[in-house]
Amino acid sequence: MVRPYLPLNALRAFEASARHASFTRAAIELCVTQAAVSHQVKLLEERLGTVLFHRLPRGLALTDEGMALLPTLQDAFDRIGGLLEQFEGGRFREVLTVGAVGTFAVGWLLPRLPQFRDAHPFVDLRLSTNNNRVDIAAEGLDFAIRFGTGAWHGTDAVRLLEAPLSVLCAPEVAARLREPADVARETLLRSYRADEWLDWFAAAGVAAPPAIKGPVFDSSSTMVEAAVQGIGVALAPPAMFRRHLAVGAVEQPFGIAVSKGSYWLTKLKSKTPTPAMAAFQEWLLGTVA
Repeated sequence: MVRPYLPLNALRAFEASARHASFTRAAIELCVTQAAVSHQVKLLEERLGTVLFHRLPRGLALTDEGMALLPTLQDAFDRIGGLLEQFEGGRFREVLTVGAVGTFAVGWLLPRLPQFRDAHPFVDLRLSTNNNRVDIAAEGLDFAIRFGTGAWHGTDAVRLLEAPLSVLCAPEVAARLREPADVARETLLRSYRADEWLDWFAAAGVAAPPAIKGPVFDSSSTMVEAAVQGIGVALAPPAMFRRHLAVGAVEQPFGIAVSKGSYWLTKLKSKTPTPAMAAFQEWLLGTVA
C-alpha cells in the first residue's frame, strides 16, 4: 500500500498559525512570508476538504475541524522534537525515567549522579520525586525507588539499602537532650507512620513514652528542615542527611536507631528492561554496595 504524501510544510504552517492565531506571527516564527503561510494553510484545507480557520478582521479563529486537528498535530511535533533531541554528538541517547522518594533523591542519589552520567553518557535520565506514593504504570516510569518492605503488587523489587531512623535536631535542641527520656519533652515531628516514635522510645528503654501529637510530614526532607529551624525533633534516616550533619545544621544526639524498612529499586514485572535500565540498575547496585 502506498502511503499518502504528508504535507509537512502545510502542517507546520497550520500549527504555528493556530498557536499565534495569526498568519503574520506564524510567518515570523517560520522565517517565511505571510503569503507563504497563508498559501500552505490553504493547500492543507483543500487537501482535507474542509476549512480550518475562520479568517477574521483581526486574526484567526479555529473551526471545529481545526480544533480537532490541532492537539494531535502538536503532540506529534512534540514527540518528533523530543526524539531528535535524543541525538547528541551523532549518537542516540536513550531516555530513562526514574521516580524516587524525595529524601533518597536529594540525600543519596543526586550527589552521585555525575558518576552515572560520566559512566553512561548514552542515557538521558529523567528524574521525578515523590513522597513514596507512586503509580509506575500511570506515570510512565521505568523505575521507582521506594521506601518500605519491598512488597508492591505487580512489581519486581531489588533491595538497595536500609535506612534506620534516629533522632535529628538543631544543635540548640541537642544541647538540652542529656538522655533519651528528655526527647519526650520536645515537639515530636512525625511521618504518617504513627508507630515510628513509639518504636524508638521502646528501643531507647523509655518506659512511659509520651502521646505523639507533633506535626505530620509527608517527607523526611521537609521534616528535617523543620528540625533545622528548631520547630521540633525529627525521626529520620541519618544516612540521607550526611550533609546536614557534616555542616552542623542538625545533630544526632543518640546512637539509638530503629529500622522501619529499606529503599528498593522497583519496576513493573511486565516491563522488559532496556539497555538504559540495565545500565542504571547495575550502576546503582554497585554504588550502593
